[in-house]
Amino acid sequence: MAKIMLAPMEGVVDANMRDLLTRIGGIDLCVTEFIRISGQSLPNRDLLKKVPELLSPGCSTNNVPVIVQFLGCDPQLLAHHAQKAAELGATGIDLNFGCPSKTVNKHRGGAVLLDEPETIHRIVATVRSGLSAKVTLSAKMRLGNKDKLLAVDNAQAIETAGASSLVVHARTKVEGYRPPAHWQWIHKIKESVTIPVVANGDIWNWQDYQQCRDVSGCDDVMIGRGLLADPALALTIKQRLRGDPVTGLDWAATVQLIIEYYQKVQLQLPPPFVSGRGKQWLNMMRKQNPKAQQLFEKIKKVSDLKEIDKLLDQQLQLALASRL
Repeated sequence: MAKIMLAPMEGVVDANMRDLLTRIGGIDLCVTEFIRISGQSLPNRDLLKKVPELLSPGCSTNNVPVIVQFLGCDPQLLAHHAQKAAELGATGIDLNFGCPSKTVNKHRGGAVLLDEPETIHRIVATVRSGLSAKVTLSAKMRLGNKDKLLAVDNAQAIETAGASSLVVHARTKVEGYRPPAHWQWIHKIKESVTIPVVANGDIWNWQDYQQCRDVSGCDDVMIGRGLLADPALALTIKQRLRGDPVTGLDWAATVQLIIEYYQKVQLQLPPPFVSGRGKQWLNMMRKQNPKAQQLFEKIKKVSDLKEIDKLLDQQLQLALASRL
């Protein structure tokens, strides 16, 4: 069956979120938030903090494989850290050539490298040469930096350097996340390489999923914001593909996920950062869910964590009562 991958989203899809979303079902593989490599070697504890799944090894608590993503422009340093991750238990490494962040791009990381296919080739080749054959190497790219003129060149550079698969986000850096996603360009890239290509961008529902696959020609997709907006999206897609009844999650189950996420984040982050993480998730969810919109309006200006806990518990009790 076609695969669905959970996209890396910096500051959003951390280990807690990967655990919750893979527990629901439908996700076949996760890629971590990028680990930025610039100038010095990171100790193992930093890698394990970002990717605790390495202790599993290499899988979420729900046995979904987790691929470690690195971002940077120094081939040797990236290769060094890829080797460290593999020694810690990573079964796959991914290289980020898609991040649109101005800060990252200013230091020659992410999507800005799409102006330099030769540099991308050198990075991928160097990282691949330092890994054993049993560790997969993939890459994620956008269609370009300012334009799409080098889209095929970059994909071919990634393939000839030794990557085993490629995820393509169907926009350039300057297009950011503005619709539409140019799935037809993914089809052009897929026709130009022989390695598997995974389509990414603007998959919010079953109809988007079908259209993306039809236009891009890809069997497999990667979903980021769509899975944050609808945590059961991957599950319901798989249910439709199998011809099973579509179950999804009701609002009570969704609120329980939000509460669990808050509880986990409170154990790991300083209090000022905790409420922001949960509100960020609700902000994404409210675009698809009117009840999430109502809950977001109640807590968006609340900073006291005990008050947020109280509001969430009240919401859960109301949702559970509506089941009766």
